[in-house]
Amino acid sequence: MPLVDIDGVGTIEVTHGRRLVLGIEDAGIDILHRCGGNARCATCRVEVIGGEPTPITEAEERRLAELTAREATSRLSCQIRVVDDLTVVVRRRLSHNPELGDAGPRPIEWPADRELPPVEDDD
Repeated sequence: MPLVDIDGVGTIEVTHGRRLVLGIEDAGIDILHRCGGNARCATCRVEVIGGEPTPITEAEERRLAELTAREATSRLSCQIRVVDDLTVVVRRRLSHNPELGDAGPRPIEWPADRELPPVEDDD
């Protein structure tokens, strides 16, 4: 099982192919995911500082391109499948933003043998 070292928190195991956001949340870390894992809000953003994450999705690239202060290491944890060991920094947590009330709707589980579902545009 791949290991994910979360800067300032510790190391967790995440089932191979599982969404990073779910692994982080299930380890008891209050990561935000305000859009429910659909690459629309960037609140589940992490900085990948070690390891090789899965390739960036089209929806993820579109959303990250809108950020004014995007780091080269910025990724959306809802779009990363954990297939190898990673080291990440969680950028937004509910404990740092209590005014939000909750982390957001829980992202769905998605079978590791298929691509993440496409994001439908609101247009």
